[in-house]
Amino acid sequence: MYIPKLYKSEDLTLMKDLIRQNAFALLISSEEKIRATHSMMILNEDDPENIYIETHVSRANPQAKILKNGSEVLCDFLGAHAYISSSWYDHINVSTWNYEAVQVYGKVELMNHDELYRHLDKLTTKYEKKQQCPVMLNDMGKAFAEKEMQGAFGMKIIPTEIFIAQKLSQNRKENDFRNIIDHLKQGDENAKLVAEKMNRLQE
Repeated sequence: MYIPKLYKSEDLTLMKDLIRQNAFALLISSEEKIRATHSMMILNEDDPENIYIETHVSRANPQAKILKNGSEVLCDFLGAHAYISSSWYDHINVSTWNYEAVQVYGKVELMNHDELYRHLDKLTTKYEKKQQCPVMLNDMGKAFAEKEMQGAFGMKIIPTEIFIAQKLSQNRKENDFRNIIDHLKQGDENAKLVAEKMNRLQE
């Protein structure tokens, strides 16, 4: 991912937060042809010094049929983003887009049966615990879970390169910066989140 120096971040805490909060991401590979699948991803931090990404796709997915141990993939996470109108500046300039994003290049390690079960259990727990009547993997019964697992292709993605982009109008003078925030606060949920992120830059 091309990131101008001004917008390039080395903040691993930001990276982890972006992955946690935007876990439905793109899994991209280029063996035979370029393929991309939107999939649920979860950050494994059991060993803080060696974090990696867990995900799974359907075994019927053509991408699953070509991925193997050692395959290189790209995980693309898009965080908060919003349109920035040129009318918000006090001078003539171009419109743009503010955003946060993370791209993780990594090597695939295929999950074994037990690893896949733990992965699905963690993923289910993460999202079900917020529900009024949560249904955990164990609640489904082992026989049912085992049957459903046959259709899942689980993998660990061991990072080889990490790119963190945080483009939040850092190149704008104070007056324009505040004006952009004021306009974003009047926008949709994403725009308000970008405004909040911009405010934090000045804390």
